[in-house]
Parts: sequence; structure tokens; C-alpha cells
Amino acid sequence: MQDHALNEEQVVLVNEHDEAIGTMGKLRAHQECALHRAFSVFLFDDQGRLLLQRRAAGKYHSAGLWTNTCCSHPRPGEHLVDAARRRLMEEMGIDAEVEHRFSFLYKAGFDNGLYEHELDHVFFGDYYGTPQPAPDEVDDWKYLHPDALEADMAAHPEQYTVWLRECWQRVRAELALKAA
Repeated sequence: MQDHALNEEQVVLVNEHDEAIGTMGKLRAHQECALHRAFSVFLFDDQGRLLLQRRAAGKYHSAGLWTNTCCSHPRPGEHLVDAARRRLMEEMGIDAEVEHRFSFLYKAGFDNGLYEHELDHVFFGDYYGTPQPAPDEVDDWKYLHPDALEADMAAHPEQYTVWLRECWQRVRAELALKAA
């Protein structure tokens, strides 16, 4: 399945085994609930705090919600780690090494009729500086300890993206492995 609308960013369509089966325009994939490849980056500082971003108000879904450091889609033919580092720079102004930790599959619908149906690859990395986010991508950012984040997500789940809530317990498990 191919869809190459002029100037529209393409996502990689995959099956449940992460085997590429085609490409599609990003918006169309989110309209049709097509399973596609994605990634999420979690950067931690030297105190173990997670760097969070609040998505810009102009985002086509999940605008104004808090989420992990960076998330997006690799371009066709782009290696996941390269895509993660590219988007870290584009969204947050950060150049950092990242390591793949796990993957998960999720599906969610939004009030505006769009869907997320992603095989999401999760990366961890370290960052001890001050980000320089792109204003069209990010409205705010903060460092937050995982315990504080977990408590706030439990009290105010509507303030956080669905993919962060979906993978959070696995992130905590990976952090425990990392600390051991």
C-alpha cells in the first residue's frame, strides 16, 4: 500500500511483527487507524528525573498534554535510532545517545476522529542540560522524578498522552533493571 501525497510526511506501515508492509501519509494513517512504526524517547538527568514535554497547542492530536521527552515516526528507510536522534534535535534541540529498551503495541481513538495504532519502540538516554524546544512542537518542559510523575498521572490521567500512560509500567520496570 503506497500513498505519496505531495509534501506529506510518510509513515511506515507494519504488521504485528514489525515487518514493513508499505507506507502511507501520516494524517491518513491516523484517520484510518493503520498500524505503523513509531518511537518514544525517555531522557533522564543525573538525578534520575525524566525530561517531559507538553505538546504544543497546534498538534493535530494530544495537544497540550504532557508526554515523554520526544516521540514520532521514522521515515521510510530510516533506522530507528537515527530517527529518534533526529526528532530529539528537531523537537527539543537535544543531541543525545539513545538505546532501544523495548517495544509495545497500542491503539487509541481521539475526540477529533483520529487514531493512534502504533508499534512503538522505546528508547532511553541520559541528558543533563537545558533543552531548546521548537515552539511549534513543544509548549513547555520539565524534569520530574518517576515517583512524582506516577502519582500525578494517577491523579490527573487526562493531562498525559495515552502512549505514556500505556507504557509507563514497563518504563518503570526497565528503570529498575537499569538501576540493578
